[in-house]
Amino acid sequence: MSSSAAEDGSGASAGSGPGTAPGSGAAPGPDDALPAVAPQLRALRRRAGLTLETAARAAGLSPAHLSRLETGQRQPSLPMLLALARVYGTTVSELLGETVADRDAVVRAADMEPTHAGGWTYWQAGAPGRGMQALRVRVPYGSQGDIVRVHPGEEWLYVLTGRLRLRLGDTAHLLGPGDSAHFDSLTPHRIAARDPDGVELLFVHTLLQSPTAALCLGPTPGETS
Repeated sequence: MSSSAAEDGSGASAGSGPGTAPGSGAAPGPDDALPAVAPQLRALRRRAGLTLETAARAAGLSPAHLSRLETGQRQPSLPMLLALARVYGTTVSELLGETVADRDAVVRAADMEPTHAGGWTYWQAGAPGRGMQALRVRVPYGSQGDIVRVHPGEEWLYVLTGRLRLRLGDTAHLLGPGDSAHFDSLTPHRIAARDPDGVELLFVHTLLQSPTAALCLGPTPGETS
């Protein structure tokens, strides 16, 4: 265990004193501890059926570091929480032990109000605040075809009508009705309609409770990526 500090990149040993600089990985004091995080991290890992070593490797951590997070000897950073939430198939809110009100499992067509962003039209097809967001999307021809998006999470889309131009990294794909794609959202991607009639698709992506994740469907003022 003597090399564990070097493994987790903290640069500090488990015995670092209270004078250690913030962000160095020192054990949290009584005022900055997050008591709900440690047991929740362990419970969610076990719920996912993952060993400490497997979960740590998938999240880019050392087993020693993840063990310290689960025992409350270290506080996780936001990037760590995002990585662990993705590995465990949950949200950062659940990792933090936050609870949400019960939500209806069924979304009625009459309740799907259209929203417009950047020329696209989309309808919420799932409940808000979940670990995934489901939408029905209408992409007009010539709208946002040059915008490249990169953000945490995963995306799945299914073409209902029309043809879709999908570029993932350096590879271009043409999808027709019934075709689907499932990819890592950190891969630079572009979505555009191939034909003048536009394209309609089902779209699901993981949120990880990111305040900007929903903006994958349209640029915000000043957005360049």
